[in-house]
Amino acid sequence: MALAEQTYGFFIPTVSLMGVGCAKETGDQAKALGASKLLIVTDAGMKALGVADIVKGYVENAGLQAVIFAGAEPNPTDKNVADGVAAYQENQCDGIITLGGGSSHDCGKGVGLVIGSGGNIRDFEGLNKSTKPMPPFLAINTTAGTASEMTRFCIITNTDTHVKMAIVDWRCTPNIAINDPVLMVGMPPSLTAATGMDALTHAVEAYVSTIATPITDACAIKAIEIIAESLRPAVANGENMQARDQMAYAEYLAGMAFNNASLGYVHAMAHQLGGFYNLPHGVCNAVLLPVVCEFNAIANVKRFADIAVALGENIEGLSDVEAAEVAIAAIRRLSADVGIPTGLTELGVQEKDLETMAGNAQKDACMLTNPRKATLQQVVAIYKAAM
Repeated sequence: MALAEQTYGFFIPTVSLMGVGCAKETGDQAKALGASKLLIVTDAGMKALGVADIVKGYVENAGLQAVIFAGAEPNPTDKNVADGVAAYQENQCDGIITLGGGSSHDCGKGVGLVIGSGGNIRDFEGLNKSTKPMPPFLAINTTAGTASEMTRFCIITNTDTHVKMAIVDWRCTPNIAINDPVLMVGMPPSLTAATGMDALTHAVEAYVSTIATPITDACAIKAIEIIAESLRPAVANGENMQARDQMAYAEYLAGMAFNNASLGYVHAMAHQLGGFYNLPHGVCNAVLLPVVCEFNAIANVKRFADIAVALGENIEGLSDVEAAEVAIAAIRRLSADVGIPTGLTELGVQEKDLETMAGNAQKDACMLTNPRKATLQQVVAIYKAAM
């Protein structure tokens, strides 16, 4: 039987640097892109810790200039983006460096989109709304979770509606992605856990996505294997450089997977929690992941059986349905081991908001590739099961 005609893209930065000490190459890479004065988009924490100044030094050592904008907030907003655009223009910059986790990268991508194509960041919600390239863009990652340093995804909160806008645009893929585990050592255990579970969610959702390909499958499964082996030791001892290095590879592989196979209802629903309550994205994903997997399992039990194996579980003699249950139990166990909250109630989520959030989740681009279609009431039920 002939396959239905369908084409697939694969999106990835032009250059990706990995390994201990690779962030020292930032200045040389910026120079290679033709930039001369770069806006370093980061958060107050990176500025206070002195990491932003270290990166500024790398830029200046290459004979370039840099200005630090530390206005990226957790769950960055359209206002953060507007402030970053103003800083870029006032300082007459011609390139962008993002430094931090997903919030810094998303904020910087928002700045880049507006600088490149004009308008307001709200104009870019949806798929490929930009019309011109961003300025030269380098993304330096300090967490092992979001993979925003290498994806075409940008999530910005609309301050009027409190909805997270999902921007998916190939032009906002950074030119250079830098993953230096040295910069991840300072992450506290709770952030290591949350970002690690975020990476696991990326890999799982990409593997069961309706547009998964053999390439994204390979990335997703390998990411799950590494996370199963390395997340616990990374949480237990943040200075375990081998675990940090492995988690950097895992989150990047998971990013390669979901950047091209997209995601599902975990992210569609987590975005609403972040927009409504300003909750940590990775924690929301971790709480929702096993519940959404239970809902999705009947759509493709074989894939969930594969996930069980990647998580290190023995499924010999089990049916695919039983193996899928083992996978979900293993996800719950990993989440508990690294200290993720047990439910949404613990995070302050209120039942009165569930239907509104479910309605917004139904409009989120991530739900389009979920393996099982859900009604509004089924999404509400998933939220309730995660409480």
